Amino acid sequence: MTTQRIMQPSQITEVLERPISQELLSRDLTRLAYVAKDGTPRNVPIAFTWNGAEIVICTTKNAPKIPALRNNPAVAMTIDTEVHPPKILLIRGLAELDFVDGIPDEYLRATSTYEMTAEQRVEWEAEVRSLYRDGMVRIVVTPTWAKLIDFETTLPSAVEELVRQRAERQAGDG
Repeated sequence: MTTQRIMQPSQITEVLERPISQELLSRDLTRLAYVAKDGTPRNVPIAFTWNGAEIVICTTKNAPKIPALRNNPAVAMTIDTEVHPPKILLIRGLAELDFVDGIPDEYLRATSTYEMTAEQRVEWEAEVRSLYRDGMVRIVVTPTWAKLIDFETTLPSAVEELVRQRAERQAGDG
C-alpha cells in the first residue's frame, strides 16, 4: 500500500498559481470523484468556480453525492483540456457542505461561459430559479494536494519514474 505524500500549503499554492493552472481553474467543468454511499467510486462532470482559495461546486439538495460526501468528504478533481498534449490539473481535498437558500452566485458564474444568447440566458436563469427554489448546496473544496501535468515540464509520476530509470540505465551503459 502506498502512502500519499503530504503537501504543505505553500507547495499547493505554488502549483495552483502557475499560469497553466490558472488557465485550467478558469474553465467551467471539473470531474469530481468521491465515494458513494454504497462504497463504490463515482466520477461526475460538474460545473465549478475557483475563488482563489477554494473550488465551489453547486448542486441540488437531493443529489446522491450529498449524503455520500457527508459520510466521506474526501474528493479528487480533474480539470483538463481536450488538445494534445493535454494539460491536466489534479486536485484532492475535503468537501464541506453549505446549504443555501436561493441560487448561489457561484452557480451562475460557473455557467456563465455556456454559449447562449442574452434571451436564452434570461430564460435559462428563470428556469433555474424556478427549479431550485428551495435552494442548493455549495460543495466547497479546499485543496490539500495538487499536481499540474502539462507533458512539457511535468509528467505523470509513473512516467517520471520511467524517465529516471531510463536515465540510470543509459548512465550505466555509458
